[in-house]
Amino acid sequence: MDLRYPVGPFTLPSPITREMRLSGISEIAAFPSKLQDVAAVLAEEQSLDKPYREGGWTARQVIHHVADSHMNSYIRFCLALTESNPVIKPYDEAAWAELPNAKSGPVEVSLRLIDSLHERWVRLMLEMAPEQFARTFRHPELGERTLDATVLLYAWHCRHHLGHLELIAKD
Repeated sequence: MDLRYPVGPFTLPSPITREMRLSGISEIAAFPSKLQDVAAVLAEEQSLDKPYREGGWTARQVIHHVADSHMNSYIRFCLALTESNPVIKPYDEAAWAELPNAKSGPVEVSLRLIDSLHERWVRLMLEMAPEQFARTFRHPELGERTLDATVLLYAWHCRHHLGHLELIAKD
């Protein structure tokens, strides 16, 4: 198993069905609770500063990364829903993971943020008309992305990083 991708790399299915979209939204909705459960185990085991693999991020960095990444995704959704194919601002996630608050900050702050953010993000997605999932944004390096594809990417992102944390908890 490639520890960098405990659930495998992301592959975008084509076409994306309504059922796939709803399943992705459900995964995003369920994620905060699953994340809090594994974070509690890691905190109890004093494993928050343990990496999931040699050279990988610590559990603490993963949790803070999820908050950063999902905030960016939520903003991208809002931009795509209110502008015509906006160009989004990428960020250097590896550099963000090295910031002091990501390396040593309390995970409870990001866990609360993720819980609230996902409640708002899921509500937005559930209130969107089906045709709105075809709206797009443009990533300067990765090109055009639909909101449908972004739902599936972030459902995978939830599984992906939960997998990293579960590797630490099992060790």
